[in-house]
Amino acid sequence: MGSNLEPVPITSQKHDPAWKHVQMYKNGDKVQLKCIYCLKMFKGGGIHRIKEHLACQKGNASTCSRVPHDVRLHMQQSLDGVVVKKRRKQKIEEEIMSVNPLTTVVNSLPNNNQVDVNQGLQAIGVDHNSSLVVNPGEGMSKNMERRKKMRASKNPAAIYANSEGVVAVEKNGLFPKRVDNHIHMAIGRFLYDIGAPFDAVNSVYFHEMVDAISSRGAGFERPSHHELRGWILKNSVEEVKNDIDRCKMTWGRTGCSILVDQWTTETGRVLISFLAYCPEGVVFLKSMDATEISASADFLYDMIKQVVDEVGVGQVLQVITSGEEQYAVAGRRLTDTFPTLYWSPSAAHCIDFILEDFGNLEWISAVIEQAKSVTRFVYNYSAILIMVKRYTLGNDIVDPSFSQFATNFTTLKRMVDLKHNLQALVTSQEWADCPYSKKSAGLEMLDCLSSQTFWSSCDMIVRLTAPLLKVLRIASSEMRPAMGYIYAGIYRAKEAIKKALGKREEYMVYWNIIHHRWERLWHHPLHAAGFYLNPKFFYSIQGDIHSQIVSGMFDCIERLVSDTRIQDKIIKEINLYKSAAGDFGRKMAVRARDNLLPSEWWSTYGGGCPNLSRLAIRILSQTSSVMSCKRNQIPFEQIVNTRNYIERQHLTDLVFVHCNLRLRQMFMSKDQDFSDPLSFDSISYVDEWIRPRDLYIDEYGNSDWMALDPSSVNTMLLRPLNDEAEELDEGFDDDEIFSCGKDSEDENTVEKLVNQ
Repeated sequence: MGSNLEPVPITSQKHDPAWKHVQMYKNGDKVQLKCIYCLKMFKGGGIHRIKEHLACQKGNASTCSRVPHDVRLHMQQSLDGVVVKKRRKQKIEEEIMSVNPLTTVVNSLPNNNQVDVNQGLQAIGVDHNSSLVVNPGEGMSKNMERRKKMRASKNPAAIYANSEGVVAVEKNGLFPKRVDNHIHMAIGRFLYDIGAPFDAVNSVYFHEMVDAISSRGAGFERPSHHELRGWILKNSVEEVKNDIDRCKMTWGRTGCSILVDQWTTETGRVLISFLAYCPEGVVFLKSMDATEISASADFLYDMIKQVVDEVGVGQVLQVITSGEEQYAVAGRRLTDTFPTLYWSPSAAHCIDFILEDFGNLEWISAVIEQAKSVTRFVYNYSAILIMVKRYTLGNDIVDPSFSQFATNFTTLKRMVDLKHNLQALVTSQEWADCPYSKKSAGLEMLDCLSSQTFWSSCDMIVRLTAPLLKVLRIASSEMRPAMGYIYAGIYRAKEAIKKALGKREEYMVYWNIIHHRWERLWHHPLHAAGFYLNPKFFYSIQGDIHSQIVSGMFDCIERLVSDTRIQDKIIKEINLYKSAAGDFGRKMAVRARDNLLPSEWWSTYGGGCPNLSRLAIRILSQTSSVMSCKRNQIPFEQIVNTRNYIERQHLTDLVFVHCNLRLRQMFMSKDQDFSDPLSFDSISYVDEWIRPRDLYIDEYGNSDWMALDPSSVNTMLLRPLNDEAEELDEGFDDDEIFSCGKDSEDENTVEKLVNQ
């Protein structure tokens, strides 16, 4: 990608579903769009051309070879809907032309027949006095006002308000089109009535439902309660099973990972879900009540063994669980029973523990508490929050992440990114005139944001933890199989800590924490083999590759390939891989090391080494972490509490459909999930950052949520637009980093930290 391309955020005003599957860049005055699946760059044609590309519709654009099946179908349905809408619009325009359009507009205007542009802009939420720049009132805001006035003067009938509400007018200014407020209100009342989360409207299935109803038009009959419980659920079960069968068809080539997800419900019941991962998606297999047996390694072993038998041991490369001792015991016993698979602790959970231990260090904990004093004040006064968002271009300063420990460090990084914006706020006249700035919490916020010591400490913490957060995102991402990247990611994290601190006695404090939590995975053969078989990293090493990586590769050959004759062939083929012989050395193959998925690289250029290529594809197609869908609104506990066998089976099928639809949406939705810190879904991760610091909530007098503008969120400016796995640098020549032995003098310190 050219260095002159500037990333541009995709705003919430872009409603076409294809916008979720592209990245936008600006090259001078021109806008270019990039497909997030095949990475093809489009220099023209707009979003409609991208949609045709994603729908694999030949004609105006090349077809996407890597678009997920569900996304392709969604784009095809959207294109079909465009045709229907065009025909409907043409019919409406023909009917409108039968009346006097000028009279229609004039009658809709205010009584004085004068169009007040400012009144119309205010009616749709545009404030001439507001600004998104750091210093309101300068340059950009004036230019924006000037452009708005020029546009209004050219088309005075473009936007206006009447006594019945806002009316938006078509491009020619003559045909008013009323905003669908009554429809939106009806949808809102329904969702509020059933207690659905607000992000339900982001579901692709919600969009499909709305499109299907609108395409049917008048005469649509809603389904009955009995139909939803009956044939609709039955058809949905069959539909999901067919999707799972399509996934299973790929397991022979890629293999799969069994994911064991344990959690505790609000009532204290322990439930375990079993899922299967492959590059085509994650599928929910079943769930069990483990309240009485979750601490027993024997029972856990029996449950996991049953699932492996049901899936087929020949298809399973690894079973991933949490790292608790009972799971470790069950996992070791499982590998004795099935000598052709591995047990792995979840990489994402291990990294989360590392971040927890970092946060327990006294100096880091003190900085986090200082930062919390700022956010607790901001997020409990709507007037302050509005002011902050205006100065931060709509960005929240609290950044919810994978867990509460990861949230501590993503939020510190967010504050560092917004440092100058926040400092501009507390040094502005607007802040000085604000009565809340005189409160003790406001004065504390001013002191904190004006302190060079605070910002220097934040900068250092970000340098120490940002690489770990990057590995965490790679490990828990559905964008690509993580197995080929985790080893390199941890290497880079240790390298960054060493560079940041310099002195061995300083960086070993953090390395020892990493070693303590990562010890099982640092020596894990699958992670070592994933590194070895990723051509981007393998060919970047000067000299001999580290012995523990080679040893891990050999271990995978012996465990995952039972036929000794095939093992011998693989060893011979490894020599061709090492010397980049045959197709491995082609210029195309060399270029593709950086831009193809490792498994695709082997599939494309590994034909001369069929046995090694088969093994490489299976290893590089695995994830490294337990994944799960959002569990809210899923009736897991109802299954356990229901004694009637018929109703229990009915609920089991409902949960089966529910979980798999959510997993499918999670996997096909490649846009990043930006959570509102004040939403209930985020509360468990951000509670420490937004709750009042004492119980006297009444003093937070100005907490009017209606004053907030939820559409102002603009986190795209601060999140990475590119796949972070692609940004892991080459070169691995520091032998000290490969070592994971703890300094004996620091070992007791680490033990105290992790046991707090």
